[in-house]
Amino acid sequence: MIDKDIFIKKVNSTFTNNAIEADALQMEKYMRNQFKFFGLKSPLRRKLQGNIIKEINYPSIEDIEYIVSNFWNSNERELQYFAMNLLHISLKKLDSNIIDFLEMLIQKKSWWDTIDFIAPNLVGKLFIDDKKLQNKYITKWINSDNFWLKRSAIISQLRYKEQTDFNLLKELIYITKDDDEFFIRKAIAWALREHSKCFPQEVKQFVKTTNLKPLSTREALKYINKNNL
Repeated sequence: MIDKDIFIKKVNSTFTNNAIEADALQMEKYMRNQFKFFGLKSPLRRKLQGNIIKEINYPSIEDIEYIVSNFWNSNERELQYFAMNLLHISLKKLDSNIIDFLEMLIQKKSWWDTIDFIAPNLVGKLFIDDKKLQNKYITKWINSDNFWLKRSAIISQLRYKEQTDFNLLKELIYITKDDDEFFIRKAIAWALREHSKCFPQEVKQFVKTTNLKPLSTREALKYINKNNL
């Protein structure tokens, strides 16, 4: 198994050697200049990641937190993207205690691009298999002062489809529906819109009888209105 520090060094050197300055500037502008970029757009980054794995293999599961922490503390955003990919691949082998580590990641270098991957793809997979874990952390997050934790609670069921606990989702929305934070209003809309793809009438009735913010109402009904449901 590849040494963790060698793995980190290999990723950094590969990304650095393939950096594209013009694309980096464009990507930084798109992200409101909050983060530095190598300039590796998704297809190229995924190709480079695949080449690295083919050459030196995946790191040990015991080294994942160390590597992810290193990438998360790095300046370039592509390293955070690779960190999330490593967590996603490794999730089934990780203990549910990884939730505390994910909670830390949600609150560090936070923006929609990391939150919207971590919440449904990592947190959501842990919660669907462990309802006690879900109840504990969703209660904690939805009552937090950190709106990224609140958003994570709301969108954690996005991939559940027919398995979505709509009663739980409604409870989270009731708590946050008057919040003026843009990312909360969008999260409410997104969660409802996804659920409407399986249960349109259920969502339609809820939106009709709940005093949501205009943005949440409008975007929650997009799928329903588009398909005349």
